[in-house]
Amino acid sequence: MAEQPTEGKPPAAHKPRPPAKPPAAMASTPWEDELTEALRAKFQDRIAEFSAYLGQKFLVAHPDAVAPIIEHLKLEFGFDYLVDITAVDYPERAERFELVYILYSFARNERIRIKTRIKEGQRAASVVGLHPTANWLEREVYDMFGIEFAGHPDLRRILLPEDWTGHPLRKDSSILDMDNRWVKEHLGIESGQ
Repeated sequence: MAEQPTEGKPPAAHKPRPPAKPPAAMASTPWEDELTEALRAKFQDRIAEFSAYLGQKFLVAHPDAVAPIIEHLKLEFGFDYLVDITAVDYPERAERFELVYILYSFARNERIRIKTRIKEGQRAASVVGLHPTANWLEREVYDMFGIEFAGHPDLRRILLPEDWTGHPLRKDSSILDMDNRWVKEHLGIESGQ
């Protein structure tokens, strides 16, 4: 409903919106405890960073160290559940993708994240042999981002049809263009997108 002018006062003018602010930088803090000391001693410079953000602990590791770190955390520290694997696409970076593994320890009631950065076309090591839940999680990352996992027993699409072209969560992909093509080819109609 439009604002009604009151007697003697002109209607309020609409103020233009201020320009959008850039997102705030992630204000992480160093993560130091007995677990980080043990991991630093075992993996040395293969782990570049131990940090926490709003209480969420994470480490940044060299890609070749991810599977050994996950195995060590499972066998020595009880991180026995692989909750999720996801990725973030940074097309402007040399190491385009950041893979994020989320582990949970029931005994410790603790969750940690392992991050690693990989280049376009670089294959990450599969961790299906350590955590069977990785099977479908790695397939989802492959389907959505096109990241391949070396040693995966059955790496194929899991969410989209096998003949889908592209990977929709890459920032340079247009889901509408992909959807329009697939719908027209397979259903013989124009997409409602």
